[in-house]
Amino acid sequence: MNTTTDLAAAAAPHPERTPQRVRHTLRFRRLTVQRTERLTPHLIRITLGGAEMDGFTSPGFDDHVKLFFPDPATGRLALPTATPEGMAWPEGSRPVMRDYTPHHHDADAGTLQIDFALHDAGPATAWAQRAEPGDLLGVGGPRGSFIVPTAFDWHLLVGDDTALPAIARRLQELPAGARAVVLAEVDGPDDEIALPTAAQARIVWVHRGRTPAGASEPPLLAALRETLLPTGDFHAWIGCESAAAKALRAHLVNECKANPKWIRASGYWRRGAAGTHDSHDG
Repeated sequence: MNTTTDLAAAAAPHPERTPQRVRHTLRFRRLTVQRTERLTPHLIRITLGGAEMDGFTSPGFDDHVKLFFPDPATGRLALPTATPEGMAWPEGSRPVMRDYTPHHHDADAGTLQIDFALHDAGPATAWAQRAEPGDLLGVGGPRGSFIVPTAFDWHLLVGDDTALPAIARRLQELPAGARAVVLAEVDGPDDEIALPTAAQARIVWVHRGRTPAGASEPPLLAALRETLLPTGDFHAWIGCESAAAKALRAHLVNECKANPKWIRASGYWRRGAAGTHDSHDG
């Protein structure tokens, strides 16, 4: 049985725990690959750079940028123009697009690192596997950031391979003395990565083994049920397959009596669909 905070106490107002939304000027950048690094059998880190990195900002740990991939046949990279509604394309020029969380932005070096989880044969995976220094990639955004305060008794971070960049960023920004519980789903031990933090973090690696990513019985949900959670007010962040994220949020609200306002749950991908991103915060 999980031990969590009392819902009535958690519902009391805490101004220092109110998330902040920050809007950014939408820009589209044409960047080049600086280097690639195979972190695990199923994770590639690609460092991007170029003159158009000037002015890039990403203050939210789960920010999303939109990546625009070159045409695999011609190598041509088409980018949209920014409009008040978002973006506009010349007729017939829309490329493949996917949403990714930046792993790290180094303003001094003018670089941006993106981690690619390799689990399908889609265009993003194909591009990442053959990327070489000098290759082009389009980057749009982020359009906005969601800044989650750290003034909670503890923090819960739950996600699969696709969420590792956001989990890593959150752990790095948590201050010394903060407490965190992390449930991270990967294929197996070879897919675990270092997650440095100044916080007191209990990291639980959930190995799905032969269970396919996005299975009907989410391994992360089973792991959450088995995990003894600390007491006190907490913020929960979830990023994984959409149906699993919805089930995890429901478990926290219905079984753990967590404060729904302190849960941010996102479907980073959806089983059987391409290029999706769902929010389960409502």
